Amino acid sequence: MAELLIFFEQIYRILFLLIPVLVSVAMIVWLDRRVWAFVQKRRGPNVVGPFGLFQTLADALKYIFKEIIIPASSNKVIFILAPIVTMTLALIAWAVIPFSETFVLADINVGILYLFAVSSLGVYGIIMGGWASNSKYPFLGAIRSAAQMVSYEVSIGVIIINVLLCVGSLNLSDIVLAQKDLWFVIPLFPMFIIFFISALAETNRPPFDLPEAEAELVAGYQTEYSGMMYAMFWLGEYANILLMCAMGSILFLGGWLSPIDLFPFNIIPAPIWLILKILFLFILFALIKAIVPRYRYDQLMKLGWKIFLPFSLIYVVLTASFLMYFDLLPGN
Repeated sequence: MAELLIFFEQIYRILFLLIPVLVSVAMIVWLDRRVWAFVQKRRGPNVVGPFGLFQTLADALKYIFKEIIIPASSNKVIFILAPIVTMTLALIAWAVIPFSETFVLADINVGILYLFAVSSLGVYGIIMGGWASNSKYPFLGAIRSAAQMVSYEVSIGVIIINVLLCVGSLNLSDIVLAQKDLWFVIPLFPMFIIFFISALAETNRPPFDLPEAEAELVAGYQTEYSGMMYAMFWLGEYANILLMCAMGSILFLGGWLSPIDLFPFNIIPAPIWLILKILFLFILFALIKAIVPRYRYDQLMKLGWKIFLPFSLIYVVLTASFLMYFDLLPGN
C-alpha cells in the first residue's frame, strides 16, 4: 500500500510540473508573436480571445484535426517516432529544474550533467525526422541541424565548466545557492553572452535557424510533416527554448533567488522569480528573431569553432587561475 501511495505521489508531482510547462509553451508562442508584432509595428494575435490569448489554442485545435500524411517512400516507423522523441526529450529535461529550494522533481547530484545529456540527445529526433522522410530538403535540414547542435554544445559544455569551478558541485540547487551573494552573470558576463548566443544556435532559433531556412529548404527537417506530428516538433522546439532560458537563469541569474531582499520584493515566492527570469530571457530570444538577419552556414560554423570555443577555453583557464590565486576554490 505504501508503494502505491508513493507511486501516485510521484505521478501527481510529474503532472504538477508537466501541465504548467505545456501551458507555458502555448503561452510563449503567443508572447513570441506579440514581440515580433511590437518590433514591426503591427498588432499580432488580437482576435481569438482577449488580446488574442486563445490564438495558440485555436492553432492547436487546427493541428489536431488536420490529416496526418505519411510519405509512401518514407521509413514509416522512424518517421512517426521522430516527433515523439523530440517532444519527450524536451519535457523530461524539466525533471531536474529547481523552482525553489524545496520544489524540484528530481534533486540529483549530477543534475547539470543530466540536463546537458538530455538536451544533447534532442538532435536525434531531428536527424530521425529528416532521414526517415526520404526527401532531399528534410535530409539537408537534418544534416545542418546535427552539425550545428554538436558544434555549439561544445562551447556550452566549456561555459558550464566555468560555473562548476565557482560552485564545486553538479547539483543545480547548489549552483543557485552559491549565487546568494553574487550572481555569476557579473564575474562571468562574457560567458553569459556566449551561452545565450549558443542557446540560440542549439535551439535552431534565428539568426541560426538554418536547419529550417524557408528560403533554401522549404521547412527543413519538418517539410514532410503535417497535422499533430508537425505540432509535436513545434512543441518540442519551444519546450527546448524555455529549457535553455531556465538553464541560463539557474547558471547565471541566481535561479529562484531575489535580486534584493528588501521589502516588498521578498514577499514574491521563489518560483515566481525563476519564472520572471525565464520570461526575460525568452523576450530577448524573441527580439533577436525580429531584429537580427540570418547567418550564412559558414559564418555559423566559424563563430562556433573559431571564436566561441577558443574564447571559452581561455576563460576557463582565467577563471581557474583567479580562483586558485585568491584561494577561492570551493572546498578550500
